[in-house]
Amino acid sequence: MGSFNAVVTTSIYCRPGCAGRPNRANVRAFGLAAAAEAAGFRACLRCRPYRVQPAVSYHAAPELACRAVRLIVDGALDEGTEHDLSARLGISARHLRRLFAEHLGVTPDYLARSTRVHFARRLLDDTDLPVTDVTFAAGFGSVRQFNRACQEVFRATPGELRARRRVSDRLVADGGLALRLPFRPPFDWPSMVRYLHARSIAGVEHVTAECYRRTVVIDGDPGVLELSPGGPEHLVLHAHLPHWAGLIHVAQRARGIVNLDADVEAASRDLGGDPLVGRLFRDRPGVRPPGAWDPFETGVEAIAGEQAGPAATARFLRRVVELYGTPVPGLRRLGLTHTFPPPSALADAEMDGLGLPPSRTAAVRAFAQAVAAGAADPGCGDRPAALAGRVTPIPGLTGEAAQYLALRLGERDAFCPASPALLGALARAAGRPVTPGQARRIAERWRPWRAHAAAQLWLGAAQLPLDPRGPDAGRVAAARL
Repeated sequence: MGSFNAVVTTSIYCRPGCAGRPNRANVRAFGLAAAAEAAGFRACLRCRPYRVQPAVSYHAAPELACRAVRLIVDGALDEGTEHDLSARLGISARHLRRLFAEHLGVTPDYLARSTRVHFARRLLDDTDLPVTDVTFAAGFGSVRQFNRACQEVFRATPGELRARRRVSDRLVADGGLALRLPFRPPFDWPSMVRYLHARSIAGVEHVTAECYRRTVVIDGDPGVLELSPGGPEHLVLHAHLPHWAGLIHVAQRARGIVNLDADVEAASRDLGGDPLVGRLFRDRPGVRPPGAWDPFETGVEAIAGEQAGPAATARFLRRVVELYGTPVPGLRRLGLTHTFPPPSALADAEMDGLGLPPSRTAAVRAFAQAVAAGAADPGCGDRPAALAGRVTPIPGLTGEAAQYLALRLGERDAFCPASPALLGALARAAGRPVTPGQARRIAERWRPWRAHAAAQLWLGAAQLPLDPRGPDAGRVAAARL
């Protein structure tokens, strides 16, 4: 891994590229900032490595460890224990700790605490939130617990850390709270926003070339999130929320909308020499599979789009939102009007006559009933095969819809071999027609990065200009992936 360099003579660790030039004999490499901290090193004040999101390359650690890191960053240990996490992964807590010690150099609990305190440090740097609000926004249970974590990780109190912040590079929010969402470059914002624009849900999402905006529901209350380009290593999230408790989880879910945690470097390394998709990876290394905010919302979209074109699916989703979503006043100037209906609202909804075949509306209803009853949780972090096995028994659902949902939830090996857009792109790349069976066989050599290959193929077929005024000014006419 070697993402962070620690200097034994100064007890400071830095990001690669920091201006410091220590003697190489005195440098130790760590894959995670938390591992350097656990070894007794403190963060450099110049390069501020706490602004890097915890991530582990699949080339550097087993897939099981990478999944565990993702779940921890998503908040799996905020209220649960290492035993709960290991049970979720299907291993023992002892084996989990051994994996972390061998490959990451840190315990799962320490990584969770480091993730929370790093997020809090960014809030202290970038916002004027009171320390008490920062405490609960970062997921700490008390100010005393937060103070103790700051002392252990940064060797300073929250007040001392805030006094050190740099006024010159603070974020200034025109309404809402502005946060940096760090990522490991490259990141192709134009390609991602084109994809989201083509599939935006009227009233719930509004997408322009410079901003992705949507309504959300946090603990029963409506809010608005806005994502826009920031710098070469971060996006800016503007959060308009009624309360800040648990903000760390809102920010993490917002990262998922554009798949900021995708390991594009490893995918490009493995597939850069492929005869069909290698050139695409070399030309656009920052393309990522699209993400999602709400698994249920994305599942409804996947089901609706299986037998309908993009225009019919968009009309259906717009009518569903108008009829069963919750109106949010005062947002029309932002292009937003409603929050997406929850599963309970669609479980018994009459959706016939909204533009879809009866079989599709019945499948949407069955999916909503299963999610509302707790029989199917599309956002529990399972691998694609497990996800498909859990949702396809629902009447009307197919493995294709399950794979699309898994792809949008960040599963790197999800693949939709029957997608018309994908088949068309494959046919152009191969110079001949390609059937779903042939696509499935071709894609075997792309494992475990089939979702990344699919994103490259689709985006290569949809490089259309995005109207800066938003989706109502001219929706991209493209088939759904």
